[in-house]
Amino acid sequence: MPLDQIDVDKMDEVPKIGAEEAEMSFIEHLEELRWHLIRAISSILIIAIGVFTFDRWVFKNIILAPKEPDFIFYKLLGVTPVDFVLETRVLGEQFIVSLKVSLILGLIFSFPFILWEIWRFIKPGLYENERKAARGFVIVCSLLFALGVSFGYFLIAPVAITFLAGYDVGAVSAPTLDSFVNYLTMFTLPTGLIFELPIVAIFLKRIGLIDQAFMRTYRKHAFVIFLVFAAIITPPDVVTQFLIATPLYILYEISIRVVGRVEKREAKEEAKNAA
Repeated sequence: MPLDQIDVDKMDEVPKIGAEEAEMSFIEHLEELRWHLIRAISSILIIAIGVFTFDRWVFKNIILAPKEPDFIFYKLLGVTPVDFVLETRVLGEQFIVSLKVSLILGLIFSFPFILWEIWRFIKPGLYENERKAARGFVIVCSLLFALGVSFGYFLIAPVAITFLAGYDVGAVSAPTLDSFVNYLTMFTLPTGLIFELPIVAIFLKRIGLIDQAFMRTYRKHAFVIFLVFAAIITPPDVVTQFLIATPLYILYEISIRVVGRVEKREAKEEAKNAA
């Protein structure tokens, strides 16, 4: 993907194109931003309403699936998860949790459209070479987010749920529906955002905060940070922590190479300009 091909040194030399790039006042920019936000929020609400309408199916086949023995993770490994029953202790808990799940899934499934609205807002302010370099932004970010959420849902969630539900210190275990949804959200949504690391690395390189040498120097520090993060969101066993931290470190290595490509292109352009 050509997301790393923007030439920031020649921005002033490239004319903007299209009628939509005509200068807008601050109020006009706010008005434009307002409509992009309205459309993005509307997409979340529309999907949330659909999820809420079929909440029983959603809970049975998506939300509660990681605790069932026929979940794909347990079937592939041939293991049996801990059997436990979820309770509700507040009168309106099921209704509130259903609303929460609807909004969370609305955010997850509308994420590509939200990115598209962000792109439509910033696109008129970009130069032609920046537009060409940034093509594929929505697709790449959406795929990374979906990959991260899927990783959290199909791998982190069943491992963590099995451990936490089976951990016993002699007390009566009666997990609530709300706590289950909160943990499931913590295992999936943040992971999706973390998988955007290569895109974040490109941005930080563009604004001069990092370079390839910096990322290589702090490679070991990054791996320790990933281990700490894995320890926070997963059960405290070494195998699971490495299982979660390893893909994050692979993303870090990919980010190093992406930043290296950006530096090579910048050096090539500088040599061309000097010539």
